[in-house]
Amino acid sequence: MYRKANFGHPIGWGRKVSIVVVDMTRAFVEDGFALGSAKMGQAALRGIARLLEVARPIGISVCFTKMVPFRNRTEAGRWYDSCPGIFGRPDDPAAHESAAIPPEIAPRPDEPVIVKGKPSAFFGTQLRSMLTFHNVDTLIVTGMVTSGCVRATVDDAFSYDYRVIIPEECVADRAEVPHRVNLFDMEMISADVVPLDAVLAHLRGLDRAVYAGAV
Repeated sequence: MYRKANFGHPIGWGRKVSIVVVDMTRAFVEDGFALGSAKMGQAALRGIARLLEVARPIGISVCFTKMVPFRNRTEAGRWYDSCPGIFGRPDDPAAHESAAIPPEIAPRPDEPVIVKGKPSAFFGTQLRSMLTFHNVDTLIVTGMVTSGCVRATVDDAFSYDYRVIIPEECVADRAEVPHRVNLFDMEMISADVVPLDAVLAHLRGLDRAVYAGAV
């Protein structure tokens, strides 16, 4: 059916790249937290660290997102109904610890951290204006979880006509089946799912003059 519908053509790279790291917090990469999956999350964490090691010296802009405990039911919205208590209570120190970004990929002073309230990194945030500021047309999406906030971010990026690249080793889920199914589905329509080594090779060949200065 996919072949018949002519799905899955490569979208390709544009002129200028940015990276968004979606919700790579302790909550998702450590087994000690309710949402955590160290088995898959730690592998993605290592992949993202490799990606940033190559991207940062080039001058590629990086943005992080995370979620923090909601202060009340109004802030939580439908999260309260579907996943009550999912991000913990604001008076619980452990809930705030869970929102910390691991030191392996810690944001640098010039890398914004967006606190979001919904799955997509775009919904109700400044992400799109930040990408516009940097004249970005290609977005590398990384983080957790593949079937949730990563997928929502990819779908919105595609809707805004960004070229979306997903380094396969830089995303993860709580289980293998939703991870693989959603990667396949995104590759058919909204993103290029690419091995990390191929992404790194492309980045190393970029024209660094494009990334010089603020924009």
